[in-house]
Formats: sequence, structure tokens, C-alpha cells
Amino acid sequence: MSTNNESSTILKKENKGLGIDRLKQDLKNDLIAGLLVVIPLATTIWLTITIANWVIDFLTQVPKQLNPFDGLHPIVVNILNFAVGLAVPLLSILIIGLMARNIAGRWLLDFGERLLQAIPLAGQVYKTLKQLLETLLKDSNGKFRRVILIEYPRRGIWAIAFVTGVISSEIQSQMPRPMLSVFIPTTPNPTTGWYAVVPEDEVVNLSMSVEDAFKVVVSGGIVAPNPCLPDLDLIQEHKIEKSLQEMKQI
Repeated sequence: MSTNNESSTILKKENKGLGIDRLKQDLKNDLIAGLLVVIPLATTIWLTITIANWVIDFLTQVPKQLNPFDGLHPIVVNILNFAVGLAVPLLSILIIGLMARNIAGRWLLDFGERLLQAIPLAGQVYKTLKQLLETLLKDSNGKFRRVILIEYPRRGIWAIAFVTGVISSEIQSQMPRPMLSVFIPTTPNPTTGWYAVVPEDEVVNLSMSVEDAFKVVVSGGIVAPNPCLPDLDLIQEHKIEKSLQEMKQI
């Protein structure tokens, strides 16, 4: 009798420990997901506010003889200073973007990036933020047509992939079945990955958008904007159809 009580006590302690560990892991996952969203936004806001404060401080130190706002109501002056302070960083971002579109500007930006990346800590932070922002802000709809699941890197393991287009006629002519051109991204940096040519009837189509799929990949599955992944019945049906096709070929 005492042995049963001891076993029950041990099981309760183990279950309690598992519950605490699960709670810690959930809190950790929520923290990471929050950082993925907050860091780029907070960095942009901080830079904008910092530059705006510099501009406002400069405007308030201009002599009255040279200040075009001299003589206006103090409230109007403060509003104008605030507007100019916000306009300057926004225009700076616009000018940098215009510079990046021409050869000379791109060379200057590349040179500045190399200098910044040479700094041990700041360079790594800049590189990480740049890759994250490029992933979240770039227009991927024009490059990726739809989101799919494929069995990769082996059967029984499913990975999110993107259909990049119809396979070329030269490759398709060598295949007995319709093929798809797909890109399999890596986590947490989806700017790298693998290109593959897979049979169209061996993929599972997803209804989630490209943006939502990128969020899942970047966060390693922590962020799930669309929790309704394909039903297990759908995947099982897909496996049965594939098995029947293989049996027919035999």
C-alpha cells in the first residue's frame, strides 16, 4: 500500500515538473516571438526619434535673426519644429533609397555596410536586422506563387516550401509526371535554402498566404498566424493516393 502511495507521489511530482518546464518553454517561445516583431520596429522608431530630436535641438538654437519662425506663436513654432524634425529622417530614408537604386549610391552604401560590419558587435546586429527586415518587408508574392508541404529531407518529415513557377519544358519532357519548381527555405533565415524539382502529385497545397508562411519559417514555428494547417486526414489521403499510384506502376 505504501509503495503505491510513493509511486503516486512520484508521478505527481513528475507531472508538476513537466508542467513547469512546459510553462517555461511557452514563456520563452512567446518572448522570442515578441522580439522578432519588436526589434525591427523599435529600431526604426528609435532612429526616427533620435534624428528628429537632433533636428529640433538645432532649430531651437538658430538665432532669431535667421529663424524664419520668429514672431509666430510659441505653440505654432513648436508644431513646425516637430513637423520639420519628423520630415528630416523620413526624407533621409527616401534619399538613401533613391541612392540605393543607382550605381554610385549602391557603391557608397556597400562601402558603408562593409565598414559597419567590420565592427564586431554592431556588424553582427546590423546584418541580422537587415536580413530580418528584408524577409519581412520584401514583396514575395511576385516570386512565390503558393505555399505547399513536401516530404523533406526524407519521407515522413514535412517541410514548408514555395512554388516558384512551372518547370521548364526541357526538364518536364524528361519526366513521366507533371513537375513543380519549388524553393525550400531554411530557418531562421529564409533568404537561403534549396531549389528542388518535385512531382506535382506528391505535394500538399496549403491555403496560408506567402507572408504567413514566412512568419512561420522565420520564427521556427513559434509564430503561427494560420494555425489551421492541413488536416491529418488530408495528408493521410495524400499518402494513400500515392501508395495506389506506386502499386499501379508496379
